[in-house]
Amino acid sequence: MSVPRSRILDLAKVQCRIFSTIFNPEGLRLGNKVLRQRLKGPSVAAYYPRRVGTLKQLQKAYPGWETWDEKEEDRIEGLQVAKMRGKGAPKKKRTAAESKKLGKKKK
Repeated sequence: MSVPRSRILDLAKVQCRIFSTIFNPEGLRLGNKVLRQRLKGPSVAAYYPRRVGTLKQLQKAYPGWETWDEKEEDRIEGLQVAKMRGKGAPKKKRTAAESKKLGKKKK
């Protein structure tokens, strides 16, 4: 004695309502398995240690307090040396007319 398909589908609907799952009689790929999984972001973020404050953050927090950043001083000194040798960053254009002027000088 076989049970009619409609009766089995009704039972599946009730089961899905009770256990709060998705009713999918056709067996389509809906992605529910992936959506039910726990989010990985918080655990990945917790893996890395908290970032310790940098000198820039200290300077922002305490503007009157003098700090000395050796790396920043070296970087600025290197930029000045490069500018003196003519290897610095090019001038930025401000207007269309100024960019035409700069373009003519290079030729």
